[in-house]
Amino acid sequence: MTALQSSLDAWQPRVLSVLRIIAGLLFLQHGLVKLFGFPMAFPNPVANFSMLWFAAAIEIVGGALLIVGLFTRWVAFVSSGLMAFAYFIGHYPRAFYPIQNGGNLAILYCFVFFYLIFAGPGPWSLDARRATAA
Repeated sequence: MTALQSSLDAWQPRVLSVLRIIAGLLFLQHGLVKLFGFPMAFPNPVANFSMLWFAAAIEIVGGALLIVGLFTRWVAFVSSGLMAFAYFIGHYPRAFYPIQNGGNLAILYCFVFFYLIFAGPGPWSLDARRATAA
């Protein structure tokens, strides 16, 4: 094993935590735009308790939980499913290819969250802290 590979292997769990935190921050941002118009206005108002409203609520709560790494696997499961639904309901009907239908982010989020279901939260998380306290 090379020194580089050894160093990369040592950092792998921490970088998993960084991936989870960044994905959570970006996911949270989508919900905040839809429900609160922050940091920019959403093009169309979201009706209360509509499908888009529930998606935004999942993005806000799920994003916040992913950032702190609490219930990570369950949140990733729900969020991955949400993004699969978002792609097939909101993007796929527009065109076959993701580059044409604007669904690239939905697919990427779906598979990042899918990975987190199996990889877990990483060491920088409340889940990891809870596991060591038990």
